[in-house]
Amino acid sequence: MPKSSSPVPDIPLLRTAWDYADERLGLGEVMALAAKKTVPQHKHSFWYYWGGISLFFFLVQCVTGVLLLVYYRPGPEAYESVRAITYDIEFGWLVRSAHSWSANLMVFSIFVHMFSVFFMKAYRKPREFGWWSGLGLLGLAMIFGFSGYLLPMDELAFFATKVGLEIPATMPVVGEFIGNMVRGGPDVNANTIQRFFALHVVILPALFIPLLMFHLWLVQRHGNAVPPGEEKKPASERRSIPFFPNFMAKDLAMWLLALNVLALLASLYPWQLGPEADPLAPAPVGIHPEWYFMSQFQVLKVLGEWFPGLTGEILGLAIFTGGGLLWALIPLFDTGSRFEQRARIATWIGFFALAAIAITTIWGYAALE
Repeated sequence: MPKSSSPVPDIPLLRTAWDYADERLGLGEVMALAAKKTVPQHKHSFWYYWGGISLFFFLVQCVTGVLLLVYYRPGPEAYESVRAITYDIEFGWLVRSAHSWSANLMVFSIFVHMFSVFFMKAYRKPREFGWWSGLGLLGLAMIFGFSGYLLPMDELAFFATKVGLEIPATMPVVGEFIGNMVRGGPDVNANTIQRFFALHVVILPALFIPLLMFHLWLVQRHGNAVPPGEEKKPASERRSIPFFPNFMAKDLAMWLLALNVLALLASLYPWQLGPEADPLAPAPVGIHPEWYFMSQFQVLKVLGEWFPGLTGEILGLAIFTGGGLLWALIPLFDTGSRFEQRARIATWIGFFALAAIAITTIWGYAALE
C-alpha cells in the first residue's frame, strides 16, 4: 500500500518514525484533510481567533485546576487549604492566580467570540447548532465561575454567593426547593462548599467537554463564516489561506500573546485571599458578584427599587428569560440575506444587547462607590 507523503524532514530516523505511526494511526489521512481546510481571509479575519483564545484559557483552567486539586480540601477546611496554597506552598499563589485570571479571561473571550459571531451573521444556516452550542458553553462557563467563586470561602466569596443564590430562590413554586438543593440547606455552609466543589470539578466538566467537542466538530464541518459584505463579492475576489500550517501558526501566535497577558496579570496582580468568612458577621459594604454577573445584579437592584418586594425580582427574571430566548432564537429570525429588513433588525438587537450589558455593568460598579 503506498505511503502518504511525509511532512517530516527527509532524515532516516524521523522518516521511519513517521511511517511507523502513519501506518498504525493514519496520520497521513489527517494531514491530507487538514491541508484541504481553508480559512477566509478578509479585513474581519481578526475575530476568527477569539474562539481559539477561549479554548486556550479553558486548557489553562484544566491544567491549573488539577494542580490546585492536589492541595485543596473542600468542606470545613476549605479556607485553610486555600490559605496554605496562597502563602505556604511554593508557587501556589501563582497557580491560583493563573487559575482565577484565566477563568475571567475565558469568559471575556467567549463574550467577544459570541458578539463577533453575531455581527458576522455566522449563526445563519447551516450554523444554527454552532450558535446554540456556543451559547450553552457560555452559560456553563459562567456557572463554572460562580461555583468556583465560593470555594476559597473567604468573606467576599461567602457573601457574594449568598446574594447570588437568593436570585433563583425568587422563582415561583420551585425557587425555594432549588435554593435549598444547591445550598444543601437553608444557609451557605460547609455542605454548600462540598456541593459547589462537586459541581465545579465533576458535573460541569462532564457537560462542558462533550459540548465543546460538538461545537468544534461543527466548526470543522461548516468552516468559518464570512461577513455578509464578503458574501456579496464574486468568488474570484474572495481570498483564503490554508488552515494548516498558515492559520494554525497565527492561531498559536495568538495563544502565545494570551499566555503573556495571563502571565503578566497573574504575577503583577496576584489573586487576593480575604479574611475567613464569618456567617454571623454583617455583609461587607459594596458586596457584589463577579463582573460577568454585574449587569444582571444592577438590573435586579434597580427593579427592586422601582418595584419593591417580590414584584421587582420576578420582573427581572422575566426580562432575563425573555432576552435570553430572543438571543438564542435569532437564527430562526434572521435566516439569510434575502430578508434584508430582518438582518438590519437583528444587527440593531445586537447593538442594543452589547450597549445594555456595557452600560449596566459600568453603572453597577459606579453605584458601589
